Amino acid sequence: MSHVERRGPGRWRARYRGPDHQEHSKTHATRRDAERWLASETTKMARGEWIDPTVGRQTFETWWVDWADTLDVRASTADLYSYLGRRYLLPAFGRRAMAKITTGDVRHWLASMRSTRLSPNTIAKAYRLLGRVMGAAVDEGVIGRSPCTVKGASVERPPEMRCPSLEQVHELADAVPDEYRAMIYTAALGGLRWGELAGLRRHRVDLLRRTVTVVEQLVEVNGRLDFGPPKTEASVRAVALPALVVGALDVQLARWAEPGADGLVFPAPEGGAMRRSNFRRRVWAPAVRRVGLDGLRFHDLRHAAGTQAAVAGATTKELMTRLGHSSPRAALIYQHATAERDAQLAAQLDILAASARPGDPPGHDSKLVNLR
Repeated sequence: MSHVERRGPGRWRARYRGPDHQEHSKTHATRRDAERWLASETTKMARGEWIDPTVGRQTFETWWVDWADTLDVRASTADLYSYLGRRYLLPAFGRRAMAKITTGDVRHWLASMRSTRLSPNTIAKAYRLLGRVMGAAVDEGVIGRSPCTVKGASVERPPEMRCPSLEQVHELADAVPDEYRAMIYTAALGGLRWGELAGLRRHRVDLLRRTVTVVEQLVEVNGRLDFGPPKTEASVRAVALPALVVGALDVQLARWAEPGADGLVFPAPEGGAMRRSNFRRRVWAPAVRRVGLDGLRFHDLRHAAGTQAAVAGATTKELMTRLGHSSPRAALIYQHATAERDAQLAAQLDILAASARPGDPPGHDSKLVNLR
């Protein structure tokens, strides 16, 4: 079934018959190396870990095409993968044999990208995608192990969360054209995402029950606008709204929303769905400049909604439900923010208490001292 033979000076060939009933061989410089390789392959077969070496000879590009064709992801995710693969993965690994890509190759690839002006988050996304592609190759028996073992390389560092105050939310609502006023309030107090607002239809707004129901969102893929399901299953939800938002939506439906049950609540000026880039350029950017909040993102209004709900006493579960989070991790951010604010308030109370009794340091209570 297997043996080692000398093929000339410094050439020892090890051969064996694999589980595929085909003969496999490899030539080494010494007999010991040949026997060691043969023993390794025999052990892999005994453990069920053997990989057909001919399969791993296919190029990364060949495997990428096969992998991409079988993806079952949202259109926007597929578009992102296509861009990252075309821009960063295929130029680096496209012509390489799958079995020949090593962890060292991946480290050098990361180092080359980090030496450019690429954002760390883009690099993390590209590495995470490479890890997914190589992980699928392991599952399919194309390679024995993934070369993507660089610790921390897949971790994104999200931009610092900015949370506008309620006063700033009112200023923004006053700064945008009237037909977008309800959009600002629904985002900042209801927590709806941009796509959920842009895809909101009339029959999803219930003014009597003071709720909006989120079941779809507007997405843009390759410049084409389309309507699809929300970000996650947890994003399908009914959101209760404060009276301020209900009043703004009442005006919106009466004056600017499209007619009919399926009419968009927040249409583009020319009708139909809004493009995010147009809204940012025509509406959002001028408004944030006007109120002195340069750099504020529309998504930061959602942070305001989460923080205000936490201040109002929402539990982690309630925040998850209200904001459409599938895990408690994101919801906890808002509770941490309110805890930090509470600590700041306590520090301010110390200062106020000290100013009321100038002779005592902050935190000093003479009555408690006397009791001791």
